[in-house]
Amino acid sequence: MQKFETARDAALALRPDRPLYAFRPSVLTADAGSFLSGFRGLTAYAVKTNGEDFVLDALARAGVSAFDVASPAEFAAARRASGSARLLYMHPVKAQSDVRLGLETYGIRSIAVDHEDEIAKVLRVVRAQDIPPGDITVFVRLATKGHAAYELSKKFGATPAHAVELLRRIDGIGFRAGLTFHVGSQVEDLAAYDRAVATAAWVRGRAGVPLAELDIGGGFPAPYGHDPKRPAPPPPDLGGLLARIQREIDDWGLGDLPLVAEPGRVIVARCLSVVVRVLLKKGQRLYINDGIWSSLSDSWTGKIMLPAQLIPDPARTRAKRNTAPRLAPFRVCGATCDSVDILTRPFWLPDTVATGDWIEIGHIGAYSLALRTHFNGFYPNDFVEVAAPFESTEGLEGVANVEPRAAMA
Repeated sequence: MQKFETARDAALALRPDRPLYAFRPSVLTADAGSFLSGFRGLTAYAVKTNGEDFVLDALARAGVSAFDVASPAEFAAARRASGSARLLYMHPVKAQSDVRLGLETYGIRSIAVDHEDEIAKVLRVVRAQDIPPGDITVFVRLATKGHAAYELSKKFGATPAHAVELLRRIDGIGFRAGLTFHVGSQVEDLAAYDRAVATAAWVRGRAGVPLAELDIGGGFPAPYGHDPKRPAPPPPDLGGLLARIQREIDDWGLGDLPLVAEPGRVIVARCLSVVVRVLLKKGQRLYINDGIWSSLSDSWTGKIMLPAQLIPDPARTRAKRNTAPRLAPFRVCGATCDSVDILTRPFWLPDTVATGDWIEIGHIGAYSLALRTHFNGFYPNDFVEVAAPFESTEGLEGVANVEPRAAMA
């Protein structure tokens, strides 16, 4: 990757007509370090959030020694980053062939289930490969309740009573038994962790079998943008949230269990931005060369307000005006011919924005690259490396509308 101090420098030097990703390895290292230092258990990065090789390599160098994987492609990506990392196969519903590949080829020994048939899949592979059941930790995934940008218990998770039965079955076979839950992605209701821990304690008490580990999943919120015309919400407090969860674990008598967490968004959100170009300004609508079928689907489906900053094209002649630029909300339309390709939340930018200008959209490290499609033939894949965090350029042009990461310490 070419290296620049800021994404603005990259835009003015390269004048890109296609979306340009700005990767910040120092930000990724710092944010991974914040989680590693705040959590007392094993940090297993969720590869689904951003599985690019350069991201996984940087995380391995930063000290991440385990990865939450969900498919053969993720097995391979994690193993490329680290030959010795622990891989946890935490997708509750799996193909039999993928279970066999994970255990036989990639040495996976931690796996999640939420139904008897999934236990049977694992057992068949273990017996066929002559693996001692005691080498395998089978986690029972609990259903949870709460509010998040994405609620994951609509699709996965056993009820508490069912989880008790599953744990007893797992223990009876000879597997090591574990409990896990996932309260969602970009969690809004922090009490959801409290309720999930309480449920795990109830299940443990009723099951009456020894537990090997407790996996508290992911969901830890990352900082994004906000409406500048409204009071800014308090920034996510990662350190405080981790301390709160760990206190709850101790208070419910689970403190003797080794802990695992599966952070994704909170680690990678800030490490990437994308520089897009304005193809057309039509009143309060901006048509850009990216959209929901490329880098920005998370903003659409998760209703997340992304921070954005204007980078005016210095080669463009602009009409003189008697008033200072005014901050205004712009509806953003994507590059495809699909009329659904419109972002859910506006970008607040100076009203001087014009066709040909660039916009840097910050904090897209989570799910942006993973959810890109080739729809309409558009597929952004150009990268540069930049040194300065997105927040450090706030106020140059437009508004970033995001709390500095330092406030989360």
